[in-house]
Amino acid sequence: MLDLKLHAIAQSSRREILWLVREKELTSGEIAGHFDVTRPAVSQHLKVLVQAGLIELRRQGTRRLYRARPNGLEEVRAFLESFWEDRLGQLKQAAEADYGRDVDERSR
Repeated sequence: MLDLKLHAIAQSSRREILWLVREKELTSGEIAGHFDVTRPAVSQHLKVLVQAGLIELRRQGTRRLYRARPNGLEEVRAFLESFWEDRLGQLKQAAEADYGRDVDERSR
């Protein structure tokens, strides 16, 4: 599922759609109004985002309403944070090693 999410957010229009629906539901027509592409193109982007679990679709009569899923990016966030945690651990070790060398040199 991580690959689907990364693929979905790799495209700038889909990231913009996520931004648009992060706090309120919008119809596909309202979303399409923000882009200079055809409605079918926006519908394709919406389909990718729904399949990736990043937005949810709610039907209200004949209308389709889209809204960001609050936890949709959790897996991506955890994946990216794992890099930071590793790098921060390495930075801490390097800083501690440098500090140890400085203490040794000052004590001579």
